[in-house]
Amino acid sequence: MSIARFSPFELLLLKSRSQVDTATLLLLGWVLVHRQHVSEGQRRRRLAQVTAQFRHGHELGPVMSIAHSQDLQAIQLAAEVVRKECGTERSQSIIHQAITVATDDGELSLANHYILRFLADLLSVAPMTLNILFKELTGIPLVTPEDPSRDAYWQVHDPDYHARKAREAEAAEQKQQQTNARAEQQQRQKEQRHQQKQQKQQEKQRRQEEARQAREQEQQRQQEQARQQESQRQRERTEREQQRSRQQDSHRQGSHQQDYRQQEYRQQEQRNNHSRQQRTAPPPPDRTTRALSVLGLTPGASRIEVRHAYRRMAQLHHPDRFYSESEHQVALASARFQRIKNAYDYLMQTY
Repeated sequence: MSIARFSPFELLLLKSRSQVDTATLLLLGWVLVHRQHVSEGQRRRRLAQVTAQFRHGHELGPVMSIAHSQDLQAIQLAAEVVRKECGTERSQSIIHQAITVATDDGELSLANHYILRFLADLLSVAPMTLNILFKELTGIPLVTPEDPSRDAYWQVHDPDYHARKAREAEAAEQKQQQTNARAEQQQRQKEQRHQQKQQKQQEKQRRQEEARQAREQEQQRQQEQARQQESQRQRERTEREQQRSRQQDSHRQGSHQQDYRQQEYRQQEQRNNHSRQQRTAPPPPDRTTRALSVLGLTPGASRIEVRHAYRRMAQLHHPDRFYSESEHQVALASARFQRIKNAYDYLMQTY
């Protein structure tokens, strides 16, 4: 069977002639390890003196090595072996030996104080019994040791306590100052970032406002330009209409004047013809002939020709065509139109 699964103390127990003696050796060796101002050789010699009657049959070196290693499992196993194989008297005897080796120099170390209490608990020795045994051997009671976790303990036992505390306080103050400085620096950096962010935001808003104003100005300029262009086009249309109206008026006036001259020419021709006829002494025409002559017709014209001639003469000599002429011209046109109408009415009644 392989022995690799056994611990060093378990192997030592297997080799021992007396497991109880080997277990007791470990417990006492654990106490000796925590003796102050004692060399390793002195510890081994003292352990050999105390255990001279033991029948373990092995060297003390392995036991001291296990004790130095602070193997609590091995120590618990040793206490269990003693408690199982021995009675209360043997347990108290072991506690007695432990007190002896722990107080050889007259002073009980703080570590051994707790070790004695721990061993008493492992070996089922009551605290009162431990106190009695300790007082019997040392002459002083086993008082509760000072707690090294309390600050008051080190104020008494550590001469460098106050200087160390001052250094610690100074270090803490420096650390706090550094922390405060870092916090202030972080706050300043945060404020700077906030200010930079605000500046960027303001700059962005300013650029947006400038862009908006530029767009509005451009829109206003375009609107003004469009209004000017529309006004220019309106003026051009008005001028073209006025020019066209003047041209039409001029054309109408020219047409009226030409018609008037033609009419005057025809009337003059008629008067000349009438004068020539009078010189030849023809008989005077009757009213029907005169009416036909006013319409520009000759005797024998049909009723349809009379109607067509009237329409043509009425369009040609209507007074509305001479509204832009002088009053005299308008009066002459009205008189001519009245003669034409009278001639037409007469012919329609009698012809």
